[in-house]
Amino acid sequence: MHEVILEGPGKNALGSALMRKLLDALQHAAGEPVLLRGAGDAFCAGLNLKEMAGLDAAGMQRFLALLEDMVRMLYEYPGPTVAAVNGHAVAGGCVLALACDWRVMSAAPTARIGLNEIAIGARFPPHTWAMVKARVPAASLSRVVLGAQLVDPQTGLALGLVDELAQDPVALAKERCTLLAGHPRDAYAVAKHAIRGRLVPEADALARWADADCAAWSSPEFRARIERQLKR
Repeated sequence: MHEVILEGPGKNALGSALMRKLLDALQHAAGEPVLLRGAGDAFCAGLNLKEMAGLDAAGMQRFLALLEDMVRMLYEYPGPTVAAVNGHAVAGGCVLALACDWRVMSAAPTARIGLNEIAIGARFPPHTWAMVKARVPAASLSRVVLGAQLVDPQTGLALGLVDELAQDPVALAKERCTLLAGHPRDAYAVAKHAIRGRLVPEADALARWADADCAAWSSPEFRARIERQLKR
């Protein structure tokens, strides 16, 4: 079992360095079981807004391309992936958890999980959006995405954002990872691919991204929202 720890400033926020670290870890794991957890008392607080605030348009495109690569690699990883959601999993953190095969979240009532991108005016990149549509139950999708709320663990479980709650999510996640690792590796990979296939965005999502959505991340309006978030 390869244990990958999300560790970085801003409650393990996803900056370029952390995303590259995760990509490297998945490549190194080479199909072996992976347990993903956060350092400290958080899983991942989303994208690193401080880094994003300093990016020009070209830099933002590279940042988002890195995010897309990370989501695609985690979603399509052939071996078992289990997320130990040991604290807040906000926006990009929730995206990471959703991409894993099994998600065990802390039962602590103060923990929060959700996709609040719309609340800050962010537009989902196409591969990330395709993954969200594939992994969030259809009955919950509108509430999760359009509501853009951060919810407690019990609500997250009811919405299908996680699979189980535990007082010690890391310990239970390790048990689940060991269980999945007990299956023949090739059979697991074939079955997982049959269920998920490749992460292929819809044509209109790709067209919107090329036409306007990507540029919106560098707009003055979105930058102003980032600055307001950073001042909270």
